[in-house]
Amino acid sequence: MDPEGSRLQDDPHVKVMMAGSTLRKVKSRSWKKQRHFRLLEDGLTIWYKSRWAGRGHSTFSVTEVEAVREGHQSEVLLSISEEFPASHCFTLVFHGRQGNLDLVADSPEEAQAWIQGVRKLVHKAQTMDEKERLDQWVWDWFHKADKNKDGKMNFKEVKKLLKMMNVDMNEEHALHLFTMADKSESGSLEIEQFVQFYKMLTQRDEVWKVFQDYSGDGEKLMLEELESFLTIEQHEGEQSARRARELIGRYEPSDTAIKQGAMSLDGFQVYLCSQEGSIFRPQLLDLHQDMRRPLSHYFISSSHNTYLLEDQLRGHSSLEAYIKALKRGCRCVELDCWDGHDGEPIVYHGHTLTTKILFKDIISTVKEYAFKASDFPVILSLENHCSVEQQTVMARHLRHILGDSLLICPLGGHDPHQLPSPQELKSKILLKAKKISGLEGCPDDTLTDDVSDDEDLANGDADSPSTEDPPAERKTDKKSKLSRELSDLVVYCKSVHFHGFDHARSNAKCDEMSSFSESKARRLAKEAGSDFVQYNMRQLSRIYPGGLRTDSSNYNPQEMWNAGCQIVALNFQTAGLEMDLNDGLFRQNAGCGYILKPHFMRDGTAQFNPEKPEDYQAYKPLRLSIQVMSGQQLPKVNQKEGSIVDPLVRVEVYGVPKDQAKEETAHIHNNGFNPVWNETLNFVVHTPELALVRFVVEDYDKASRNDFIGQFTLPFKCMQTGYRHIHLLSKDGTAIPPASLFINVSISEFT
Repeated sequence: MDPEGSRLQDDPHVKVMMAGSTLRKVKSRSWKKQRHFRLLEDGLTIWYKSRWAGRGHSTFSVTEVEAVREGHQSEVLLSISEEFPASHCFTLVFHGRQGNLDLVADSPEEAQAWIQGVRKLVHKAQTMDEKERLDQWVWDWFHKADKNKDGKMNFKEVKKLLKMMNVDMNEEHALHLFTMADKSESGSLEIEQFVQFYKMLTQRDEVWKVFQDYSGDGEKLMLEELESFLTIEQHEGEQSARRARELIGRYEPSDTAIKQGAMSLDGFQVYLCSQEGSIFRPQLLDLHQDMRRPLSHYFISSSHNTYLLEDQLRGHSSLEAYIKALKRGCRCVELDCWDGHDGEPIVYHGHTLTTKILFKDIISTVKEYAFKASDFPVILSLENHCSVEQQTVMARHLRHILGDSLLICPLGGHDPHQLPSPQELKSKILLKAKKISGLEGCPDDTLTDDVSDDEDLANGDADSPSTEDPPAERKTDKKSKLSRELSDLVVYCKSVHFHGFDHARSNAKCDEMSSFSESKARRLAKEAGSDFVQYNMRQLSRIYPGGLRTDSSNYNPQEMWNAGCQIVALNFQTAGLEMDLNDGLFRQNAGCGYILKPHFMRDGTAQFNPEKPEDYQAYKPLRLSIQVMSGQQLPKVNQKEGSIVDPLVRVEVYGVPKDQAKEETAHIHNNGFNPVWNETLNFVVHTPELALVRFVVEDYDKASRNDFIGQFTLPFKCMQTGYRHIHLLSKDGTAIPPASLFINVSISEFT
């Protein structure tokens, strides 16, 4: 049973990879070292080592690779372009926050073999269904444990393998199953027999019980029985009959069962583990929201200090950070602009040791990647510290590089009293910066603007002590100079100082937007929540992390979304709860980076206050009940031999202050393979439209902090009720198949 099949193994490009190649691994202009790379027999693992490094080697899985870029398409390879031609160079880009791998082959043919071979293997890995993934996973483990490569495994080796797979089980039971699988009575299992052993080992009693509840003969679900299950348990309603037929056709592996119009236990399990059986309602993963409302009616996926890959003091600034953010659906990126020594503006975290990037290189990167993940508009948020001369250079780069993509004048025939919609601004790039009106009377190309507040010192956000001008300069230079050319490029996102809600109600224009530090936004949300919600119906507001977060940590974005703030900027480079919430909110609606706010945040007559949701006229709280049944194939946290996780599940609700809640199960001792909890956790959700639900699995440790195993976060309104699987994600937000949770969700009115 080779799940990879012979088709890809026979591919000429894959054959080159399996034979192995010596490639140069490049880290910088001065660090270029030869490494021997080859694809292992599993067709998924790439192994490499130095010829001089003794036994030391590294491996990575093709499933970790997001894309292969040909030629000089990274900063590192561009820096050595004179030494190595583009036809020899390629870059492997990994999911999440893992750094790129820049490689140089000895010939264009060898480079192409690796480029095309990796692409084919990545495509194969991406198109596998859950069953194929599980087969591949079992196959991988078998090969990892088969040290002498004889394709067989005795009981002692199997016991060791079970420990590696996070299973600590009764030895007598394991030996009984081993003997049953050892049909040839040879004392060892070949791969097919090991698969049988694994199937017996992973028999899902909790799924079998659900199956038995609806199966008349205990062997299969007839069409009407499956229809009953879908109606009663999965709340499919009137479409259950059609859905039952569809699911049998899609997930039933047995032709005999299909002819009978029935579903076997195997088919039932495959359906429950599929996307349709997942907790996230599949239809809501597609673009389904109305995209024709004003920009201010949407939450917008937004990044802070986009140029940084690490912290704010010594971190590495990189074009790759912009590529990663844009490819994740981010629609508002930040550029900290400073004067460069040679007349070319640069981007970095001012007055710190972070590395510097050319402004024009970032704009070229934005041009190439802005609309790969989404067609909807991208906002460039400028924090402008440049002289007038270099601002003018910035304006010319923006016009020249972005061309027609850059929005430079208001849309014709549009209501000037409200912002245009994401639909109307499709494939457009907008500039958020200072703008001075009344340009006609200026004698030269510069304008002066009174700076009324420390927050406006940088013509953007003075978001940390390191980026503000020193106090002495502040006192003397109360005028900030702007270039006419740059000012002219600001259309719908004019940065202005916030003068209070009363002033905004009577004076503010829809194209004026203010930036708020997290602490100021939090205070406004708490003291004047209803006013903040109303303000954000008409105008955009951008929230940024406080100045003391030099480690690029994040604040909780939920507090800002509760007040209707649209551009809630986070450090995308920092994994953790806050980015899980951001990913969870923006996972819906095709990951396009725009999520329509709830109706009470768009309707001017609604008076919604996040601090007092019960005062809202359409207040309708719901009861959420989650039965945490079991877990499957949870990854090990501690790689030490013999160490096995003690998993617990915590369900966290984030929303208006009244909805913040956490409940957790007990921990299961020594079982990361198939732990069973069967515990029910209950919540009351007062404002379901704003709530996010986060499932976290941790390895319990009574002596120290629990270790993170996996998580999944989604909007409350995107949850499917009934028996559902949650496919867990890593700390980085990337998939960790086949790790999952099996739960039963019910939602009812709270009275």
